[in-house]
Amino acid sequence: MKLYTKLGDDGSTSLYGGRRVMKDDIRIEVSGEIDELNAHIGLLSAMVEGDAIEMLNEIQARLFIVGASLSSAVVKGSWRVGKEVHGKSCLSDVELARLEQEIDRLQAAVPQLETFVLPGGSVKAAQSHVCRTVCRRVERRLVALSRDVDVDALTMRFVNRLSDYFFSLALYLNFIEGYDEKKLYITCK
Repeated sequence: MKLYTKLGDDGSTSLYGGRRVMKDDIRIEVSGEIDELNAHIGLLSAMVEGDAIEMLNEIQARLFIVGASLSSAVVKGSWRVGKEVHGKSCLSDVELARLEQEIDRLQAAVPQLETFVLPGGSVKAAQSHVCRTVCRRVERRLVALSRDVDVDALTMRFVNRLSDYFFSLALYLNFIEGYDEKKLYITCK
């Protein structure tokens, strides 16, 4: 089987259910944003050790399923074409609670923040900040997508919490590696 099909040479691609849409369709755009986030998480996963790898692998798997489910979502008011698929993200309150517990664990391990911080410090922490900002972009695009298709509320909550996780992870990585946070002090004259 060849990797290339030539079917997308005209700027179209297939949704999960088989329907062809243009590659700038918002469902494809959001799936691409999630794919980009997943690639950044893969890079971060290659840098960290221990429990963080397991958590990041779990997040990557969930995001892959979320992306696939969103690419099968039906535009509000339209007819479904292609295979019958149901845009479920396979997320539950269990995954959300696990993410929140991990955020709480990371926050408890680092000194409390008293100022804003700038992304940076160790390379690992900087990459976690990249994941955070790409995650925020995914969230913004999910909001835009929700105007046209039904986006599962749990997916929205999970992605929102996920950016908090990457912020907490960045702080934790800097702390355990002995890097000071780049603190932002603003003075107005």
